[in-house]
Amino acid sequence: MSWQNWVMSTLLRYRMKPMARKGLDVAKVRAATAKPAVAMKVPAGWRIRSSATAPLKGEWTEPDSGAAPGRTLLYLHGGGYFFCSPLTHRSITVTLGTSAAARVFSLDYRLAPEHRFPAAIEDAVAAYRQLLADGIPADRIVIGGDSAGGGLTLSTLLALRDAGDKLPAGAILFSPWTDLAGTGETLVSNDKSDVMFTGAGIKGGGQFYLGDTPGTDPLASPLYADLAGLPPLFVQASGSEVLLADSTRLVDKARAAGVTVEFEIWPKLPHVWQIFTPFLPEARAALAKTSDFLRRVTA
Repeated sequence: MSWQNWVMSTLLRYRMKPMARKGLDVAKVRAATAKPAVAMKVPAGWRIRSSATAPLKGEWTEPDSGAAPGRTLLYLHGGGYFFCSPLTHRSITVTLGTSAAARVFSLDYRLAPEHRFPAAIEDAVAAYRQLLADGIPADRIVIGGDSAGGGLTLSTLLALRDAGDKLPAGAILFSPWTDLAGTGETLVSNDKSDVMFTGAGIKGGGQFYLGDTPGTDPLASPLYADLAGLPPLFVQASGSEVLLADSTRLVDKARAAGVTVEFEIWPKLPHVWQIFTPFLPEARAALAKTSDFLRRVTA
């Protein structure tokens, strides 16, 4: 464990985990997570450009020239479907864009509880279709996301597949939340080792998004879906997080359905540790591997 990981994990254990124990309050969680956890400087030659018009409402990370690189990442941020934004996840999107020479669009999808399931899926599907309409080939696009955004990535792929759309070249999943019914064994076994969340808090937090929708609905919880026909998946998860079983079971089911999956379990790291780049060396290393995947599947 790096000293940076020790520092970050200690801060999270004393700041984030108490909120999870007390029960998730939408306003308090949004206020506590409104700003990026780690400041991210945009490298020279690149820019962040806001886009205020749906279906591409969010922000682009792209070269200053405006020229489109040969690959595009559609990124869906995490945050339990009810908090965070493209701003809070710039450390991931800027790093992946610049390191993989990819134009990145980070979608500002509608959040619960104001907009419950399936609003986020509708927004993500519409954004992907707009990228295609703008002339970007499907085999040059990758969809990615973390936590709830990872689950949303899978739900988007399933909706596109079932509608007959051309699927992207691949998908990136950081600690994806795939089971909103909350049946994973690590919700209990990793309750103490997880520095951010409790198993009970994760399970209860799904109701903000689900409303009256069952937690086993395949589009809300992709773990319960038929995964056949999905593009290659790249999955990273922490061995100490409560959502680990959401990844391990998803990976097993995807492989059984014939889907190509690259899966990495990293020890003793926070949930979605990739967001703590550039401060955390383990985050930089994880995103370097992710960039390699992004380049390979869109080559």
